[in-house]
Amino acid sequence: MAALGGKLTKRLVENLGAGRHGDGSGLYLVVDPSGARRWIVRVTVKGQRNRKGAPLRTDFGLGGADVVTLNQARERALEYRRMAKSGLNPRFNAQREVPTFEELARQVHIDRMPTWKNPKHGQQWLNTLRDYAFPKIGRMPVDSIGQPEVLMCLSPVWTAKNETARRLAQRIKTVLDVAKSKGFRSGENPVTAVKEAQVLPKVKAKTAHHDAMPWRDVPAFYAELEGRTATAAKALQFTILSACRTSEVLGMTWEEVDTDARLWTIPAERMKTGVAHRIPLTDEMLRILEPMRAMASAYVFEGQKRHRPLSNMSMLMLLRRMGRGEFTVHGFRSTFRDWAAEAAGAPREVAEVALAHQVGTDVERAYARSDLLERRRELMRNWSDFVSVGALACEDW
Repeated sequence: MAALGGKLTKRLVENLGAGRHGDGSGLYLVVDPSGARRWIVRVTVKGQRNRKGAPLRTDFGLGGADVVTLNQARERALEYRRMAKSGLNPRFNAQREVPTFEELARQVHIDRMPTWKNPKHGQQWLNTLRDYAFPKIGRMPVDSIGQPEVLMCLSPVWTAKNETARRLAQRIKTVLDVAKSKGFRSGENPVTAVKEAQVLPKVKAKTAHHDAMPWRDVPAFYAELEGRTATAAKALQFTILSACRTSEVLGMTWEEVDTDARLWTIPAERMKTGVAHRIPLTDEMLRILEPMRAMASAYVFEGQKRHRPLSNMSMLMLLRRMGRGEFTVHGFRSTFRDWAAEAAGAPREVAEVALAHQVGTDVERAYARSDLLERRRELMRNWSDFVSVGALACEDW
């Protein structure tokens, strides 16, 4: 048991700061600036030389300190030293339980689940890897993945689906970073190396525009919607009036609505910006909401399943059934923005806040405490009047 002694203690392992801390006999605890802790052992393989002719001295990862105890690290280090002393390279002879890329990726997904904005975002993170990485490198041990394997995943989609490929690269990098922090890898992340080497062609980003209905056509379309009784039609009317995103409207609950204050407050966790957003309710918006109460549902716009919201495709499918398939639901936000600038003459900051867009620099936003609610009440009232009766009542801004 004397061979398993060393300079480190359990307390030191848990509390030492960033750096490489020796235990003796080639065993080190490496603490990253992030706080991640992992074990490595440095050995010299008897009788073997590196490319320069010097004795073959190599570092090997033994696992993260969160899963490998001090005594276990000492035992593994002793095993590696015995192999090296007998002329065996531990890289090819040690029995290490290195996870495959897919195994570790799925564990990273589970570990980060509490941080996802919503379950859909978390599932999209994993689906990208499932579709483009797992078929090629999913069964490979994470310590055997290098630049060729990364390129094998990225190259087929880099030009055709560049945005997807960039997200894929970032997610592969995250998994390999975690692998290194747990002691399963060493050296530079191959995704970083591929990026810095610029081996993939430059792809000019294309701005994606949502097809928007011209603002002058909205009153006539709104009148068509008024003749329909389906919940999807009412939800689309409310979406047009509020200029909100589809997910924000469909996830709307009665707890968020204050009819006395004429306010709908979307909590931060449901907002794209992560900041709570208040929407002033107009007479027309309240007229649409009132009949929805009769359904006695938790959600304002209930779908086919009890106490569940409408499908996020319901309004888009309604547009198609009405012969407006060239437009998107999200496009009505652009319609509102065009109307606010061209017809209402609204100040830019008022229109942008109405859309829950972040305005100005970080410093400017830090000083801009007001969400311009009262000025937005005027703007939304004018928009409701224009949409519902085709009358443009501009205020003196």
